[in-house]
Amino acid sequence: MAITFDDLPYSIAGDPEAQNTLDAARDANASILAALDHRRAPATGFVVERRVRALGQMGEILLAPWNQGHLELGNHSFGHRDSNDLSLDEFRREVTDGEATIDPMVRKAGRSLRFFRFPYNHVGDTADRREAFETVLRERGYRIAASTIDTSDYLFDAAHEHALTVGDEDMRQRIETAYLDYSRTEIAYYADLNRQVLGCEPPAVMLLHLNRINASVMDRLLEIFQASGYRFASLDEAQAHPAYASSPRFVTKFGPMWGYRWARDQGVKVDGSKEQEPPAWIVSYGKTPTP
Repeated sequence: MAITFDDLPYSIAGDPEAQNTLDAARDANASILAALDHRRAPATGFVVERRVRALGQMGEILLAPWNQGHLELGNHSFGHRDSNDLSLDEFRREVTDGEATIDPMVRKAGRSLRFFRFPYNHVGDTADRREAFETVLRERGYRIAASTIDTSDYLFDAAHEHALTVGDEDMRQRIETAYLDYSRTEIAYYADLNRQVLGCEPPAVMLLHLNRINASVMDRLLEIFQASGYRFASLDEAQAHPAYASSPRFVTKFGPMWGYRWARDQGVKVDGSKEQEPPAWIVSYGKTPTP
């Protein structure tokens, strides 16, 4: 299975609500990189150029380790804009402007940019737009990065960030435990979904974000995969499986995991309501009630 991280160098860099961004970004990167090294897990980090610029000189410094050894940089666009809202020319600019920092970096290291991940996994809301977007990516030498396991980590991270802000250590630990429990459930769910649809379990592609909850639990999360019998692989190795020979053709304005897309392509009926939602208290924690 391949581990991937979106929104490098830090998931909320440049957002108005972000606090102590430089220190948080540096610490989160260090913790995640240490866990990957400890578990000898390759990983691909998908970069949002806007977030690099928000961190100034630190942005490129934080990306440097992701351009070495078994780690790889990928393009996640310039501004993380929703492709459903973009013209073809606007999408092309998001792709090319997203290369501003990372393309010189990978070229200097004798590498190339190989993967693009669509923000929100929105790969085209009509057949014509999807095909046009794919043409842009092919022309620039990209493959689309798949996603087969989603743990809604951004919801848990929002709750985690609030607990950190208010200094509630007990709640922080409770949120981390809930996140790991939910991850176990989702890992098993998506493995079963892919077997049901494809008749086999292709290498999984885990979708994560570079945020503070993942920084806190990454070693424990990787241990869950190992205990479940998974072997870590690069994204390139994972997507060499025949299941990834072409992107799913199913058109939707949403961003479902590949198992659901494969199911629609192949006419396999699956009951998505069986997928467990994140706990309601996670979603509501820290939210101000509407008067």
